[in-house]
Amino acid sequence: MAAQFGRRLCKGAATTAVAAVAVAALSASQAPGVNDHGRQAAADATPSPDASASDGSATGNSPYYTDLPPLNSPSPSPSTGTGPTTPGTSEAGIPATVLDAYKKAEAALRDAKPGCNLPWQLLAAIGRVESGQARGGRVNAEGTTISPILGPQLDGNGFALIKDTDNGAYDGNSTYDQAVGPMQFIPSTWAWAGRDANGDGKKDPNNIYDAALAAGHYLCRFDWDLSDQKDLDRAILSYNNSREYLNLVMRWLEYYRKGTHEVPDGTGTLPGNRSDNGAGASPGPSTPRTPGTPAAGGSKPKPSPPAPAKPGGGGTTKPKPPTTPPATPPDSPSTPPSPPATPTDTVHHLEDAGTAKLTAMAGDAFTKRISTRAETKAGKAVGKVRIRFTIVGDTDTTFTGGESVATVATNSSGVAVAPALQAGEKTGDVTVRATVVGRMVAGLDYTATVTERAADALARTGDAALTCAPGGEFANQVEVKATYKGAVADGVAATATLIKSADDPTANDKGPFFKDADGKAVRTLTGLKTDAKGLLKLPKLYADDTTGTFLLRITTEGGATLTVELTVAAAETSSPSPSASPSA
Repeated sequence: MAAQFGRRLCKGAATTAVAAVAVAALSASQAPGVNDHGRQAAADATPSPDASASDGSATGNSPYYTDLPPLNSPSPSPSTGTGPTTPGTSEAGIPATVLDAYKKAEAALRDAKPGCNLPWQLLAAIGRVESGQARGGRVNAEGTTISPILGPQLDGNGFALIKDTDNGAYDGNSTYDQAVGPMQFIPSTWAWAGRDANGDGKKDPNNIYDAALAAGHYLCRFDWDLSDQKDLDRAILSYNNSREYLNLVMRWLEYYRKGTHEVPDGTGTLPGNRSDNGAGASPGPSTPRTPGTPAAGGSKPKPSPPAPAKPGGGGTTKPKPPTTPPATPPDSPSTPPSPPATPTDTVHHLEDAGTAKLTAMAGDAFTKRISTRAETKAGKAVGKVRIRFTIVGDTDTTFTGGESVATVATNSSGVAVAPALQAGEKTGDVTVRATVVGRMVAGLDYTATVTERAADALARTGDAALTCAPGGEFANQVEVKATYKGAVADGVAATATLIKSADDPTANDKGPFFKDADGKAVRTLTGLKTDAKGLLKLPKLYADDTTGTFLLRITTEGGATLTVELTVAAAETSSPSPSASPSA
């Protein structure tokens, strides 16, 4: 990569010595190994277990553009006069629609996942490396690329081997997958990471708004905090699992953080160098390019046939008699070789790997996780196979991080462990389906049960006596606190009933009462819920003309019960004291 940068720099440098000095300066100031911004050393920049447990990468580790940012600042000081444009300012410019998509994605993630701290400059850095900012901003007014942006087919020939997962729906290839769109998602990743950011009702990887938001959510999964360098490295490596890729994205990120500006769509600078040297890229519409720069993905020019010898060139040569070519050219197989079998090809079925019973209260995280094992027909475990876990049906239960789909690679024991489930508010059974990515194998369904929020204890928050005169109003309202195993029980459903007696829980027909919206007496309240602190404050109580001691019973989901005494008594009247006898 340093060599590539050296070649680019020499175009504008006076001498080779200048280029060498510039490369050294860039290495000292921008290399990810440098610790000036808290950045970890390159030796530490390895993907975390969570990162490698995802889909391998968002792009399938497809090729990317390796052009480095210029050395000069992206925000040069304004100068007077009409001199030439400062070198590097064009590289700093981001096409208007593309820049708008990055900033809107940052704003959306700030609301959806505030703990992620996603900067739009990271999306810009990845967009630059993956597609040259959508080929210099070749997008229409809605943000959709004017022509498809496709990576090479991932057929194992110099790239990863990923057989077709979308029947060609996104990439037009029903044999192998290809990275698609300005953020270069492979179809199997887009299937769960795709987003509809522009509100047109579809998730389109060719639309920069949809793709940028999807990339943001992808980078923010696993509760990563991108303001922490280690989490940032993990996120970038999960996008394309290459240390060189990490270093390159970090350089563009730091470059854009120093400043950038908007340029018209279609006028952005096009990169000229790719990590695969242009081999294997899918052909596409031509785009303007700097003269002398090889087109990314273009093929090498065919050598011209040798010119025939000129007559009179020093004698004649007796022509050789023609020979009959062999029926089968040597070293040429009669049929094209079949691609090598992958671990995915050997999977015959999925087995449960000891998943315990999955139960959680609404709003809580499940303590147990789903484990699935990939096996051959003979029952042998298969490692390095991608298992997709999908939450199906009408439910608001998700995986931790808010996703409904997660893809995890099996380990050496053939086991893939899904991310933890987060229960929503909808109760009942939830189905999670495990399938093999890239192979038609029967899926395996798991059932997770979401129960009502519950409390196992209730207590009054005060101890003031609850008394009232006939026909009056109780001065104090009843307030209770609900707990579950000693912890605050928030959002727990409760019922309050003025009962006949301790042994008869039916509603009383006399004594204290609540009032409904019309002011009528009611002695049972349903649909009550504790607040975020587990507190429940009942409405005011009133008394009719009946005196005596009455009972108010409060019950919650989970079996917690509290009975409170209410007293209705006439006010005591004091008789006047006898007057003193007059003194003699």
